[in-house]
Amino acid sequence: MKGVPNYLVTFALVVLACSVASAYDPAPLQDFCVAVNTSTDAAFVNGKFCKDPKLVNANDFFFQGLNIPRSTANQVGSNVTLLNADEILGLNTLGVSLARIDFVPYGLNPPHIHPHATEIFTVLKGTVYVGFVTSNPDNRLFTKVLNAGDVFVFPIGLIHFQFNVGNTNALAFSSLGSQNPGRIEIASTVFGSNPLISPDVLTKAFQLDKNVVNYLQKQFSLENI
Repeated sequence: MKGVPNYLVTFALVVLACSVASAYDPAPLQDFCVAVNTSTDAAFVNGKFCKDPKLVNANDFFFQGLNIPRSTANQVGSNVTLLNADEILGLNTLGVSLARIDFVPYGLNPPHIHPHATEIFTVLKGTVYVGFVTSNPDNRLFTKVLNAGDVFVFPIGLIHFQFNVGNTNALAFSSLGSQNPGRIEIASTVFGSNPLISPDVLTKAFQLDKNVVNYLQKQFSLENI
């Protein structure tokens, strides 16, 4: 490139390559790629086969019933209904998903991580205490009490939680920046893995008595969930 030092050209190319590599969901090269479960006359994109565009219809971009409260009859008193590319086939390659979160009074969406997505959390009803923790070594806790109409952001990959601190049911919706945000619950993953992590490892890591570790593994093991 005439008149431009070679090192600047190299730097620009490196920056461009890094920006492309850091994208969480690749940008689509077509208007849409409605997912199908068969490879007949289809292309494979983002882990899904694309439906023939001529066969796509409005129902491929539609979901009905998100206004209906979900069951919260579980140990934590919350329920997350995730709409991703498995539920709305037209979301495939579009890089977004949506979740409805129902809470009973003092219900909790336990500490967890979304490895592939930032989350924007909006409270529609109730009072919800939310927070996230930054990575090591700071481990800073950011928290806020949200009421109806309030919005909070959970950065990608950070541990976060939502807790209904009111004595009435709460309702929230979350937008997530991936068609497959992923979810890793801290307690159930560490103490309920399959097969179980050695109690010696967890005793050392959490500085707990082994009897406590055994109890927690029993609580979170798959057969008890």
